[in-house]
Amino acid sequence: MLNSRQRAQLRAMGNGLETILQIGKGGVTENVTAQADTALTARELIKCRVLETSPLTAREACDTLCAAVRAEPVQVIGTRFILYRPSRSLPPEKRIRLVK
Repeated sequence: MLNSRQRAQLRAMGNGLETILQIGKGGVTENVTAQADTALTARELIKCRVLETSPLTAREACDTLCAAVRAEPVQVIGTRFILYRPSRSLPPEKRIRLVK
């Protein structure tokens, strides 16, 4: 569970990120879940977008995806949201160091 200082740190880091995952009319499918899982393992922090054709709101998609990939929601604004999950496969120097 992230505290407010950690969430603020991750929000700041997420500002410059490119959106790498889009959720469309199919909602949160197995394919979207697999892509999110792979991206979180490789990067720890990802930005996602919910398209207008999606049946889900950004908050619903974020909550569903978080539960599916065991990630923490960092921020939901408009149609975009940011997810964080610490990765054990990254070398220690490439991992995100959270403030206490």
